[in-house]
Amino acid sequence: MERSLAVRAFGLYAPVVLIVALGATGLRTRRQIGSALVGFFYALGSLLALQHLNLHFFWWRFQVPSGVIRNMPVDLYLGWALLWGVLPTLAFPRTRLWQVVLIFLGVDLVAMPLCFPVVQLSPQWLAGESVAVLLVLIPAQLFSRWTLQDLHLNGRVTLQVVTSGMILLFFLPEMIIASTGHGSWAALHSGRAWLRNLELQLIALLAVGGVSAAQEFAQRGAGTPIPYDSPRHLVTSGLYRYISNPMQTSCAIVLSAWGVFLRNPWLAASGLMALVYSIGLAAWDEGEDMRERFGASWSRYREEVRDWKPRWRPWHDAQNSVPRLYVAESCGPCSEVRRWFEARHPLALRIMAAEDHPSRNLFRITYDPMDGTPPEEGVAAFARGLEHLNFAWAYVGACLRLPVIRQFIQLLLDAGGLGPQKVTRRNPGTEHEYCGNCR
Repeated sequence: MERSLAVRAFGLYAPVVLIVALGATGLRTRRQIGSALVGFFYALGSLLALQHLNLHFFWWRFQVPSGVIRNMPVDLYLGWALLWGVLPTLAFPRTRLWQVVLIFLGVDLVAMPLCFPVVQLSPQWLAGESVAVLLVLIPAQLFSRWTLQDLHLNGRVTLQVVTSGMILLFFLPEMIIASTGHGSWAALHSGRAWLRNLELQLIALLAVGGVSAAQEFAQRGAGTPIPYDSPRHLVTSGLYRYISNPMQTSCAIVLSAWGVFLRNPWLAASGLMALVYSIGLAAWDEGEDMRERFGASWSRYREEVRDWKPRWRPWHDAQNSVPRLYVAESCGPCSEVRRWFEARHPLALRIMAAEDHPSRNLFRITYDPMDGTPPEEGVAAFARGLEHLNFAWAYVGACLRLPVIRQFIQLLLDAGGLGPQKVTRRNPGTEHEYCGNCR
């Protein structure tokens, strides 16, 4: 009994003491704090996923009478998340990743047998250790290092979306189920299959707003959703043309819908609590920060775009350049696309002849945001055009621009004969804007 208590105490407090000692000198900037937080939260979610796998494959067992979540001691769980999520970056910020992985893998290989009788290993435990390194340690360290070094923006945003999904849809329900004893994951396997699939698809559709907003932060704002790694530029494109906080709105709605799906009123209520928090403290803090960083641009935006109620038509800052959608005059299907857009009266969008692009020959329909960020082509350009119509079409555009979905649709179009075709420029210096009579 005493040994078990000692193992559990050491498993939690040893990483805490080391992190406090190193953090006193190693956590001096916002980016350093952010790198520690993202590593910890990723480890928190992925270790719980690892335990679900462990309950199926039985790599190890935890022998404790209480204080568990999914049969895993909470203290060892938190200690492991700190050990693999935070400590490596604090202790070895400049050491090569493969060396850090070997160091902490070595620590685990020594520590796991010493945790007996709390941790009882099976003959296959090294297989579980390998899965843990691949699922938890390496991604957590990539996430933390990329954030610390301001590298691989798209990779950081992808890992933030994955981490948020694990925390909101997996970790939080587990915490609520464990603490209240109410609810379970039975809804994932019970009931009519068609209704269950319909509910899951609806939740996925509701989540598009949050994922698209994170994508917008990276693409247009050169930053990520977390406060310590925030966008460098004010983002007013995509769904932000219609609502000022699509990410928070999406998270709150998805969390409540997930609670309804799992038949867990506490989880459903947590979505409402997230909404109240966002309306109150988060809105005040964010507003102060945004006013300080973006000044008059933020004020103009907030005067026209509301927090929770989306506009029907998009907003565009009159002091910014109007985006352009380049469509080829010489392409029949492209002309149909142009006429389709014109019939719906896009706002703050100039539809131009692709033959009159100012600098190069085009191969696909092209959207130039005119804000210094790279243009988009093909399906992505069409989706960008949709955000200039109304909120419903903008949401469709957000779905089309999601990674994998966009590439898949583009592949289908290319295979159907709508692939890239070179459009040769006309005389440089001339521009022809499409009109209703152009054919």
